[in-house]
Amino acid sequence: MKILGINGSPRGSQSQTLRLVEAVLKGVKVSGAEAELADLCKLRIEYCNACGTCYKTGRCIHEDDFQELYDKILASDGLVLGSPVYFGSVTAQMKTLIDRMSDSIHCQLLHGKYGCAVSTAGSQGHEEVTEYINRILVAMGADAVGSAGANMNEPLDVAEMEAFQLGRTLAEAIETRRSYPEQEGVHEMMRARFGKLVEMNKEEWTHEFAYWVTMGWLEE
Repeated sequence: MKILGINGSPRGSQSQTLRLVEAVLKGVKVSGAEAELADLCKLRIEYCNACGTCYKTGRCIHEDDFQELYDKILASDGLVLGSPVYFGSVTAQMKTLIDRMSDSIHCQLLHGKYGCAVSTAGSQGHEEVTEYINRILVAMGADAVGSAGANMNEPLDVAEMEAFQLGRTLAEAIETRRSYPEQEGVHEMMRARFGKLVEMNKEEWTHEFAYWVTMGWLEE
């Protein structure tokens, strides 16, 4: 079982969000899983320019650190995404990563994976950010198992304990292949929507169409 934690905070070792991501990873390690941490702010990831090349080939035109991280994402069984609240949303670094993963939404590449979200905020808003991250995970095909977070006026050690338990929940969900019926409707809707889109563009989006056929979601 491989779990990848991704920290989207630019504050390095001083990051409160990093502490929560690490707490989740401690929880999965206790459960016997293999865990790895990636720090987005130490990577060079360019902005998506909406060229659509990934739809055709499965690879991005940018020669940066994205593909190595993306390969780790796709090879993982579970994901932990963490971001502090920046003006009511995730950091620019986390949003840049999400934008570069548009192929994941089209192909539902996180299908069969599980994920969770953590966030910290100066005064308020961490619930909105974790909800957004989990919504993105589900939109890409994953099952979201929960979240943890804290505002500055709340003790972080309590949130760390919650994050630790979240890690154990994540590992258990992966091991037991836990079902989340309330999310299955979203998965069905996304497959229906993007199945039509991919089939409509199959002559151009050859990579995506081939993937859908391989998954048995479309016929040649």
